[in-house]
Amino acid sequence: MTSTSGSGRPLLNRRLAEFGTTIFAEMSALAVKTGAINLGQGFPDTDGPESVREAAVRALRDGRGNQYPPGPGVPELRTAIAEHQLARYALTYDPDREVLVTAGATEAIAASLLALVEPGDEVIALEPYYDSYAASIALAGGARVPVTLRPRGGRFRLDLDELRDAVTDRTRLILLNTPHNPTGTVLTRAELTEIAKLAVERDLLVVTDEVYEHLVFDDAEHIPLASFPGMRERTVTIGSAGKTFSFTGWKVGWVTATPELVGAVRSAKQFLTYVSSGPFQYAIAEALALPDSYFADFRADMLAKRDLLSEGLRAAGFDVYVPAGTYFVTTDITPLGESDGFAFCRSLPERAGVVAIPNAVFYDHRDAGAPFVRFAFCKRTSVLEEAVSRLKSLAG
Repeated sequence: MTSTSGSGRPLLNRRLAEFGTTIFAEMSALAVKTGAINLGQGFPDTDGPESVREAAVRALRDGRGNQYPPGPGVPELRTAIAEHQLARYALTYDPDREVLVTAGATEAIAASLLALVEPGDEVIALEPYYDSYAASIALAGGARVPVTLRPRGGRFRLDLDELRDAVTDRTRLILLNTPHNPTGTVLTRAELTEIAKLAVERDLLVVTDEVYEHLVFDDAEHIPLASFPGMRERTVTIGSAGKTFSFTGWKVGWVTATPELVGAVRSAKQFLTYVSSGPFQYAIAEALALPDSYFADFRADMLAKRDLLSEGLRAAGFDVYVPAGTYFVTTDITPLGESDGFAFCRSLPERAGVVAIPNAVFYDHRDAGAPFVRFAFCKRTSVLEEAVSRLKSLAG
């Protein structure tokens, strides 16, 4: 089929024309073609807790969720989400009016932007940003305004003055991500305090993607923006089961916000998937009630894997930005005599048998991201050890 209609008009909506096939599809296909270890796409290579998997099987057998679940999500999961927010962050949400279950965080982001952004509204996003952010802003007809995180002192940092300067009379919303993919930065209490003040001062909405909330390391602390003064009534908080429980294929995400904000997001979401993941919702309700030891062990396991991969990358010659959160490591390829992350990542499977992602794909300012490459460490230890062994060839 041609890419244009008989009238010569492109088939693809012009709002999506700039995006094409995602880099994840391209690099994963390259991993299959070459037999390389895929440290590009962020999915675990083992399943999560057996008890949670069995809860899904039990729901299937008992006929719970096999037909359309309620539009906002099954009551058991909405209650579990509300209890999670209360126990972890002292945030109180009404499970019937202030919680919405979505088809993963990706749908939650899309539905939030489609609901809250009018054509021409400006949306500020921290650059580099997860690629679906740009597509969702475009679908909503919004104007993307990137504020760049820049490396300083061993981590990528937000320039609060630059953020403030980016706000105009057309700014509708700030799209925030902490812990931050791909850089691994976790915004501090001081940074979040200033963001909250700015949002209140300029009467902005904020959508916060917090899917890596349980993957923070060392002295970092995840603090929901909604917990700051004046922010609960203007913040849409997005969470997800996939990253915390290692069942990414189940696509169970959620939104917590005021009844007015949840109602707006639901108005868009109902015309996307309407409902999804019926039996899995019951399983995730049980997962959220797992003891604190599960979350501590999960974090400790990922911390060990972070250190294993970070040390291996450093030994291979990369500059490494050790992440304070998420399960990604961003590296600088400049010490290897390289400057083009796209070319480097496309050649790496043949050179070293490993796949990574060029961070430049997450930037509007491609030059700012050119030398940075992202590796995922949410893999089995034996896989990471083999990847590290293969990458040693770069040091030579």
